[in-house]
Amino acid sequence: MELTSREKVIVIEQNQEIALCLKGLKKDYGSKQVLKGIDLTVQRGQIIGYIGPNGAGKSTTIKIILGLEGDYSGKVEIFGEEVTEQSVDYKRKIGYVPEVAELYDNLTAREYLTFVGELYGLDFQTADQKAQQLMKVFGLEEVYHARIASYSKGMRQKVLIISSLIHNPDLLFLDEPLSGLDANSVMVFKEILAVLAAQGKTIFYSSHIMDVVEKISNRIILINDGNIVADGSFDELKQQNHEGTLEQIFNQLTGFNEHKALAEEFVAIVQGV
Repeated sequence: MELTSREKVIVIEQNQEIALCLKGLKKDYGSKQVLKGIDLTVQRGQIIGYIGPNGAGKSTTIKIILGLEGDYSGKVEIFGEEVTEQSVDYKRKIGYVPEVAELYDNLTAREYLTFVGELYGLDFQTADQKAQQLMKVFGLEEVYHARIASYSKGMRQKVLIISSLIHNPDLLFLDEPLSGLDANSVMVFKEILAVLAAQGKTIFYSSHIMDVVEKISNRIILINDGNIVADGSFDELKQQNHEGTLEQIFNQLTGFNEHKALAEEFVAIVQGV
C-alpha cells in the first residue's frame, strides 16, 4: 500500500537520518572573520529557510558545502560522510540554484540540460527525455530547441531550476529561486518543494522574501555576523521573540530598525523636500 505524503513525513521523522552536519565551521577572508563557528545538524526531509542580512555568511556557508570555497576550519558531513576539498562523488547528491548564474546563451535548452545531466552521471538519452518532459511541465516545450539567448528572465530561471533537479538530488540549495517567475509558476514550484520534502529530500531555501520563507519552511535558521542567532519553526521563533511576522523577527534579531526612517529620507530626497 502506498503511503500518503503525511505518512511519508512521519516515517522520515522517525528515521531521523542526518542529511547535513556542520561542526565548528569557520572561514576568514583576510582579517575579516565571516563564519565564527557554525554548528548545524539537518535531518532528511526538512525545508530549511536559511536567512540573514547581506554579508552575514549565508552564501559562504553554502559555497563551502558545495565545494566552491576552501581554506576553512571545521567539518562538513553529508549523509554521514565527511567532505574534503578532494571530495567529488557527494556532489552527485546535490542540486543548486544560485542567485546569479551565467547560462551558456549560445546553447539550446536541450544542449544545456543534457550537458548538465551528463555531468551528474546521466546518459544522454535519459537526460534528454527528462529535460524535455520537465520543460513541458513548465510550459516551455516549444522552445526546447531554441537558444537560451532568446529566453526571458523567467524562462531562464525555469531552466536553472530544471538543471538543479534533473539528476534527482537528495540535498537541494536554492538561492532566490523565484526570481523572474510568474505567479502560476511560483505556485507550481512551491508544490514541487512540498512533494520533494515529503519524499525525503532536504532543501535549503535562501531568500530575502520573508513571507515566502515563512510559509514554505518547517525550520528557519537566521544567521547574523557569522553566527546562528535563531533556529526553529516559525511558531517557535514567534513565541521566543514576541513578534508577528518573520520580517519583524528578522529585524529584531539583526538589530535593524531604521527601515521607516530611511524610506522617508529616500522619498524626501526624491521629492526635493
